[in-house]
Amino acid sequence: MKWLQAHGNNPGDLTRLGPGLYVAGLQYFAVQLLAALRWPRPYSISRDTISDLGNTACGTWNGRYVCSPLHDLMNGSFIVLGITMLLGSVLISRRYGNGRLTATGFTAIGFSGLGVVMVGVFPENSVPALHALGSELPFTLGNAALIAIAISLAMPLLLRICVFLSGVTALLALAAYASSHYLGLGEGGIERVVAYPQTICLAAIGCYLIAVSPPGRSRTAHRTTSRDDHPTRQPLP
Repeated sequence: MKWLQAHGNNPGDLTRLGPGLYVAGLQYFAVQLLAALRWPRPYSISRDTISDLGNTACGTWNGRYVCSPLHDLMNGSFIVLGITMLLGSVLISRRYGNGRLTATGFTAIGFSGLGVVMVGVFPENSVPALHALGSELPFTLGNAALIAIAISLAMPLLLRICVFLSGVTALLALAAYASSHYLGLGEGGIERVVAYPQTICLAAIGCYLIAVSPPGRSRTAHRTTSRDDHPTRQPLP
């Protein structure tokens, strides 16, 4: 917190940290793969849901056999993903959230991150109601936020289109998922159409913002005098 207070007034110091946190969310996919490979029975991305990887018991759950030896790792991954979404959104919004729609979009992603943390803290077989509430936040707010960010944030046209279509596709898939219409993909498959585009798009946005962000200002090049709060720029050697 002291570090953020000391550096928060200098956007150059945090320019790449926020986007970097978005990119760090990709760990979520690697951990899913590791957890799935440890199942005693073959894990199916079509039949089994993402949350099944964090289920803490072995047995039948919602008509499916579930047994995830690495459930602690998976739930930890959910928590880390949520934290990167939340903190990344706060930092990026400070630098790029000048417009109301952009700020609203990153705020929604931040709340979605809180939901993902809830998914990890409350596995599906522990407190199902809180687990469901946690998953609903990124499924609804997060995917709607992609559309808002695509419309308002200055990005290359191709990236803007991809983010916009990802948000629209995920929301349409959510409607099918919520009504138990799995479109031939299975419950796990349609859930991934809802969930995966968000993490991928945030990582892509993070990569783009890192690429276009200027390096942080040197402390010798940006000082504040004791007489006022206005920065006095010193010539670089």
